[in-house]
Amino acid sequence: MNASGAAIKRPNSGLVLAMLLLVYTFNFLDRQILGILAQPIIDDLQLTDSQFGMLAGVAFALLYSILGVPLALLADRTSRSTVIAASLAIWSGFTALCGTATGFVQLFFYRLGVGVGEAGGVAPSYALIADYFPPEKRARALAIYSLGIPVGLAGGTLLGAYIAAAVDWRMAFLVMGVAGILVAPVFKYIVRDLPRPADEERNAAPLGAVFPILLRKRSFWLISFGAGFSSLCGYGLAAWVPTVLIRSFGFDLVTTGQFMGSLLLIGGTIGVFSGGVLADKLGKRDKSWYLRLPAIAWAITIPTFALGLLSPNPWIAWPLLLIPNGLNILWLGPITTAVQHLVPRHMRATASASFLLINNLIGLGLGPTLIGFISTGLSASYGTESLRYAAVGCLGFYVIATALALLAARTLKRDWVD
Repeated sequence: MNASGAAIKRPNSGLVLAMLLLVYTFNFLDRQILGILAQPIIDDLQLTDSQFGMLAGVAFALLYSILGVPLALLADRTSRSTVIAASLAIWSGFTALCGTATGFVQLFFYRLGVGVGEAGGVAPSYALIADYFPPEKRARALAIYSLGIPVGLAGGTLLGAYIAAAVDWRMAFLVMGVAGILVAPVFKYIVRDLPRPADEERNAAPLGAVFPILLRKRSFWLISFGAGFSSLCGYGLAAWVPTVLIRSFGFDLVTTGQFMGSLLLIGGTIGVFSGGVLADKLGKRDKSWYLRLPAIAWAITIPTFALGLLSPNPWIAWPLLLIPNGLNILWLGPITTAVQHLVPRHMRATASASFLLINNLIGLGLGPTLIGFISTGLSASYGTESLRYAAVGCLGFYVIATALALLAARTLKRDWVD
């Protein structure tokens, strides 16, 4: 009931989840389009691999990671759906501006702007999902939401390749940006925040209240750094594998888009959804499975990614790369659910943003940048193959991620909040 006594219309949870999925898909469309267009951008703007690595990594991650926490606080204290809609409009606008860039510095600042916008999208979405879905269905709902990652990555790869091949790389950014701007008001019209308890509205948690709780929970730090090292590999490979295919296999842009798009869509969709379903099923008996599942997936990812990247031809590479493209993001449903349950309900968006701050500074900030710098350093010795070896070398960070997840599994039950 509202203040006047009239019944408040509750939005359908399935429709809300579908709209959140759509926005998350745009999130990764706008990220991955840079990866598929790496070689045309490098050629047109005369960039080194190191410079492009900074565009894909530091430029995006810097403000994206830092601003996620204050924007999540704003969402917890005001309207989560409004923050998400405004964020979509901002990052889409800067995506369109990327298509007008004439040099490294200009494109760097436009990528900063994309990061500013996307900072307000994910953590409030996690909190909305936690509001709309009960605990026993939450991992599955978060996994469905996380399908935006493989769908967005595949869509950005395919659409970016086709538009760039038909027109140029600049038009691909413009089309994606304008589409996101048009979706923003539709999202705001459909998605509404659920009424919150009066005491929750009065006592919206400041960061000073949330952070001490997280500081005392060993699980939070092990989860965040484990996911961060996994994301270092995942984001780094997403940014650079299309260029590896072009340089090492001699693919053209459209063939690269088809090859990568099929891997990301098939492998990623199966991996993300399976992670959510298995976590909901196994987690009922033992909460530690929310972290054991990602650990097992990351351990298998290491050799399969390495064999696929070092394969002598694409026919061997495709089935080998399909496996890790599913397993490397299986963690999304289980781990995001675990983070939601480390704090009380009214602190969820802020806790998620704190997790994302660590995850994205390590993953987004270092992954693409590190591979780019290693490739530049190896280029004198290995030529066009330097990027392939740089990508394989970064897989060692999955070993660290696996170990941290297994350690976190031991303490998760103690730190869990229903």
